[in-house]
Amino acid sequence: MVAFAEVTPTARIDRAAHGWRAKCLQRLVRLELPVPQTVALPALTVRAIAAGTPVDCAAILAHFGAAPLISVRPSPENPDWGGPATVLNIGLNAERHRELAARHGQQAADAIYLRFVQSYATHVARLDPDMFAATAPSPEAVTAALQVYATEMDEEFPQDPARQLSEVLRSMARAWEGTTARLLRQAKGAPVDAPLGLVVQAMAQGLGQGISGSGVVQFVDPVTGEPQVTGRYLGQGQGRDALKAPQAMFLTHDARGPSLEDIAPGLVADLIRHGTACRARLREEMQIEFTIEDGRLAVLDAVRVQRSARAGLRIAVALATDGVIPREEAVLRVEPRALTELLHPQVDPRGTRDVIARGIAASPGAAVGRIVFSSHAAQASAARGEPCILVRRETAPEDIRGMHSAAGVLTERGGVTSHAAVIARGLGLPCVVGADLRLDAKNKRVQANGRSFGEGDVITVDGTTGQVLAGAVDMLAPALDSHFQTLLGWADEFRDIGVRANADTPADAATARQFAAQGIGLCRTEHMFFEEDRLVAMREMIFADTSEDRAASLARLLPMQRADFVQLFEIMAGLPVCIRLFDPPLHEFLPHSREGLRELAEALDKPLSEVTRRAEALTEFNPMLGMRGVRLGVVLPEIYDMQAQAIFEATVEVARRGAAVVPEIMIPLVSARREVELVKTRVDAVAAAVRVKAGRDFAYKLGVMVETPRAALRAGEIAQHAAFLSFGTNDLTQMTYGLSRDDAGRFMNTYVQQGVFPEDPFHILDVDGVGELLLIGAERGRKTRADLTVSICGEHGGNPESIAFCRKAGFDYVSCSPYRVPLARLAAAHLALKDRCG
Repeated sequence: MVAFAEVTPTARIDRAAHGWRAKCLQRLVRLELPVPQTVALPALTVRAIAAGTPVDCAAILAHFGAAPLISVRPSPENPDWGGPATVLNIGLNAERHRELAARHGQQAADAIYLRFVQSYATHVARLDPDMFAATAPSPEAVTAALQVYATEMDEEFPQDPARQLSEVLRSMARAWEGTTARLLRQAKGAPVDAPLGLVVQAMAQGLGQGISGSGVVQFVDPVTGEPQVTGRYLGQGQGRDALKAPQAMFLTHDARGPSLEDIAPGLVADLIRHGTACRARLREEMQIEFTIEDGRLAVLDAVRVQRSARAGLRIAVALATDGVIPREEAVLRVEPRALTELLHPQVDPRGTRDVIARGIAASPGAAVGRIVFSSHAAQASAARGEPCILVRRETAPEDIRGMHSAAGVLTERGGVTSHAAVIARGLGLPCVVGADLRLDAKNKRVQANGRSFGEGDVITVDGTTGQVLAGAVDMLAPALDSHFQTLLGWADEFRDIGVRANADTPADAATARQFAAQGIGLCRTEHMFFEEDRLVAMREMIFADTSEDRAASLARLLPMQRADFVQLFEIMAGLPVCIRLFDPPLHEFLPHSREGLRELAEALDKPLSEVTRRAEALTEFNPMLGMRGVRLGVVLPEIYDMQAQAIFEATVEVARRGAAVVPEIMIPLVSARREVELVKTRVDAVAAAVRVKAGRDFAYKLGVMVETPRAALRAGEIAQHAAFLSFGTNDLTQMTYGLSRDDAGRFMNTYVQQGVFPEDPFHILDVDGVGELLLIGAERGRKTRADLTVSICGEHGGNPESIAFCRKAGFDYVSCSPYRVPLARLAAAHLALKDRCG
């Protein structure tokens, strides 16, 4: 014989052995809630039943009296794993049917018996559900269902309760072991040999002459998490029918219709009291399934309320605020990636989706707008106050102004670290890249899924799922409320690694401050040069023939750069600001079309042929490995001189206003110590000149952005001249792998699927290859300079996996786009708390 246990306050009920439902029911019993009598079958018993071992059903039924009616429910270890369908009213036969008819009326008895026959036939006998199509309860309907069963099974419907129970247990046990069920639960994270327990419970009928019925109640809104009694009650009903029945009543007083509270306020008060007890003792917001029979309340089950990410955060904070759980547990209950749903507008999951294209979810959030195909059109749309979606084959640096003006970005090409993706994440702009669409820029049309859309057509970009939707859809607003701030404040108490933001503009810096970044870890100054007035001066500098002419053009940019830095310093209010000197190749600032070159020739008052020839001369076969970064600073030192002067003059100006600033100047794309020496010499000279001119002293730090494998390997000698090393993992990954981050998306899925790479290395930091370079660089740099600050500032900085690596390696901080700062703060807290707990 196989074992089972009655669920009592002192019974040895274990979640691993008997499942979550059995353990939850025992807790409800301990809380003295009116739980019907229950027996739990452990996983070993269920597995034995599936293998054909007989079970003493008579012994189980003996726990429920002389003429029992019972239900059997699944009880896996984790409720998310699902399980076979619940079977109600086991023990019902012709004799009990007659008794129920005499006690509760023919219609109620027919409804229960018909439902049991249909459920048994489909879930236990595995007959076609269409044979038992729903019909109105009546003696004729019951007779017809019994006849169908007998015809299909070549035997009468079983009348023996013990046989019914035996068949139900065997069916549910074998269903759990089936291939389809196993694959489904493995997709939800269950192990291959996940166990299943079963609970057998006395039926609370929900039928009677007095107030009788069934219902479900919870005490928070599942979307917002706000305290709210939510649920339905169905008179003369069973199970969860109340959630679907159109005639179901509200639970509390409601202007929309009748409620249970109108007719039985005492029962509703009891439910609220039970919910409060569950919250306090089970330390969770629970959904309670209940039955009322002739005015007597029975609690059949309690499950964790299903909730959105925003509701989950609010519930965790409320439980901790009320002292139900500690703050540490509240922080751990919210998954870092779940914050994405709170930071940005989202497509309302309750609405319909007309999906026209799919791509890579490159920047989270969603936006509705009219299609535009150029930055100029995006700016014009913004000027009219019309939200727009910038659609491009792929974006380039000159598209930044259009991206600033757009509500969302959609590209035909690109991956998670393409230009569009990186910039969009920094701006908090919804973005889908690499979408399955075809762009016809000449005719201003885009083809997607056999449909054509033109400029001005409204679409929705969902950067959280990677979907593009036709038309406008309902949206959910961001949820950056006090609960959000409270949870992240608690996270900051526990984390042990710094979190800064990558911020290129005052708007970025303001967002970084809003999300409590501990400074700016990367300010890409070249993004400041794409404004119209600055672009003209920048192009004049590019076409200058002498050092003096270049300096004269840059002198026009100096006050603009200085004003930018003053704003950044003031917004960050004394927090560190790490400014990367000019990095991109110069050709990115030149127009690419003949029309654009003609306009440039007119602006510069030069022949078109000369402008075209100079533009062609600047073209490189591989610009990402060409004349950019520190190489520009060495060959055209006037650029870095101007930027250093702007930084130092901004430092002096802010200091005069009473704010202490120690700017951090970062040299990009270094591969040799001599590069650092050359730049450092000129930066120090500029600093000395500004000190003399201003009559005021100031401090600054000079560091290196480690983006080349050689810089990581030679970090020991580079650190002789650097106060900090910040690893730019975007370019470092690109150079270590020999992959173009803009083009790798074309084959990356195939590589990951075939196991060449475990993950996209531009999305998840490669801790084996690139990670080893980080460890080598940090170790060799700190051997030279014990007080060396080490960080990463690539896109990986906001990934929980990368933060775990950086913590273990002893890095001082990570830096990521402003909208990933909250995620990084929470992920760092999770890691610290998990280490503390062992």
